[in-house]
Amino acid sequence: MKLPQIPTPDEMIDKAFNRASRAASKVRSSKLHPRVKGKRIEEVRVDTACDVINATFNRIITETPILEELPEFYQDYIDIVVGVDQYKHSLGAVFWALGILKQIQAQYTSKIRKSDSLSAIPIRKEAYGRIVSVVKRIEDELDFLDFAKRELKNMPNINFNATRAVIAGFPNVGKSTLLGNIADASPKVANYPFTTQGLQIGNYEKDFRKYQIIDTPGLLDRSIDDMNEIELNAIAALEHLGNVIIYIFDPSETSGYAMENQYLLYEEIKKVFETPMICLFNKTDLLDDDTIIEEYSKKIEDPIFKTSINDLSEVENVKNLIEEIAKENENKEYEEKYKLRHPRKAQN
Repeated sequence: MKLPQIPTPDEMIDKAFNRASRAASKVRSSKLHPRVKGKRIEEVRVDTACDVINATFNRIITETPILEELPEFYQDYIDIVVGVDQYKHSLGAVFWALGILKQIQAQYTSKIRKSDSLSAIPIRKEAYGRIVSVVKRIEDELDFLDFAKRELKNMPNINFNATRAVIAGFPNVGKSTLLGNIADASPKVANYPFTTQGLQIGNYEKDFRKYQIIDTPGLLDRSIDDMNEIELNAIAALEHLGNVIIYIFDPSETSGYAMENQYLLYEEIKKVFETPMICLFNKTDLLDDDTIIEEYSKKIEDPIFKTSINDLSEVENVKNLIEEIAKENENKEYEEKYKLRHPRKAQN
């Protein structure tokens, strides 16, 4: 998400007063009558200074996304990374400052016009003092918006028009490898606040449909009961992303995690997400037999596939199933829209 540049109060004030001085110089070299020129110089300085700062405030307001208009995932993301309440408060402070400066501009330019040349200078100085006071008063809020810009610059680029499959499972079970094989390309890594690796995102297109595969390392690596508040918020955010969840088991347990723990995590995820799931038993080449796969397959109702680094033949079938789920979702959405538009026909 791209946020606007946020200057410091000092930068804003210096820019405004420098522009005001240049504007005054132009009036000073004009052919106005001396009695009119003095007032006009001070009026232009106040007008220009306010215009410059107001333009900056307007840019911040118009270029900062309105939270309510963002997809829920991004709203949750912003809340977790920088805090929604502070985000809204800081933007509200800029709105407030903009309104006050407009009042100052109207009030003091009117005062200057009604004054004589000698009185215009102290009136302008008083206006400058109030301008500085207003800008300095929201210094903390401007600092926060600058902080938010830095923290949110690497927000993951989610394609909400695509069918999205979220890959889940313990570390080292083969999630990144699967991502690269499904997306048929080197996945891009986007920073995410809950992990050191970040979200890995791969994209592909088939039959004019777009698909996005999202790996979430570190987010779903332990029992939900043991997760802290940030991790729980992360799962809540991911809930808005997945049209499909691909859960990967490592039956060889070479990842360092027992199958029973992997299965318990799978069950936890099923409770949290009301999302179609695909199960994949990976690293099958490291097994002497399929006994452990058969044992856990009996407990799983979702579609199951077997893969290994030496046998990726099932990857195409996984993709086909993702595509089938995408078509089913499209049909359901169409039926829901049809019912809303033609309630009587739908009942018949």
